[in-house]
Amino acid sequence: QVRLVESGGGLVQPGDSVRLSCEISGRTVNKDDMAWFRQAEGAKREFVAAISRFGPNTNYGESVKGRFTVSRDNAKSTVYLQMNTLKPEDTAVYYCATDRLGNLERWNQYCNNPDSYMYWGQGIQVTVSA
Repeated sequence: QVRLVESGGGLVQPGDSVRLSCEISGRTVNKDDMAWFRQAEGAKREFVAAISRFGPNTNYGESVKGRFTVSRDNAKSTVYLQMNTLKPEDTAVYYCATDRLGNLERWNQYCNNPDSYMYWGQGIQVTVSA
């Protein structure tokens, strides 16, 4: 059984930093591509970041570029999202997702599409408010 469990969210102030973790079980993690999405209340699910199983390839949504960093530790079966300089508009439920998207060309093309991922965590709330 595949399980993805996010942790690290909560209430933070604007300008703060938070690191989300997503521990994955039931998968051979070093063969998987991983991603983070978020969904604000009343909004569509939005791509945040993705990391390929092919070396250090990463991709970010425009609204988080330069502030967020995605990383992975295959030995711990965990993907991380370091979020810096948080803004109120970063408030959302954050989801991690995993699957195998194919070769690097396909990953580049599809990594930001939520339909590319079969396995999802339950989500974790991050609220940025003064």
